[in-house]
Amino acid sequence: QVRLVESGGGLVQAGGSLRLSCAVSGNTFSIATMAWYRQDPGKQRELVATINNGGSTYYADSVKGRFTISRENAKNTVYLQMNSLKPEDTAVYYCAAKTRSSIRFDCWGQGTQVTVSS
Repeated sequence: QVRLVESGGGLVQAGGSLRLSCAVSGNTFSIATMAWYRQDPGKQRELVATINNGGSTYYADSVKGRFTISRENAKNTVYLQMNSLKPEDTAVYYCAAKTRSSIRFDCWGQGTQVTVSS
């Protein structure tokens, strides 16, 4: 079993920065890929970024060049550094993990709210 706990959300002005953290506990050896998703009320959940065990990353076009996903294995933590934030980045951000035995992201955190004011 894997447990994910997000932190670092908040209110920021457009153009500002935030760093989200995802603390990972439990059977961390079972994890193949970590991701950040986001969801605004009334919209579909959107994949923001992923990072696999080899360090390869993926970014949605909407955040490419502004967001950076990283991991600190010694602390079992995954980060999402968000720069040049825009009002359209406002959403609940979720940390997710895909275990080696799964074809989809099957572990989720509770989410952290990010609000960007114009």
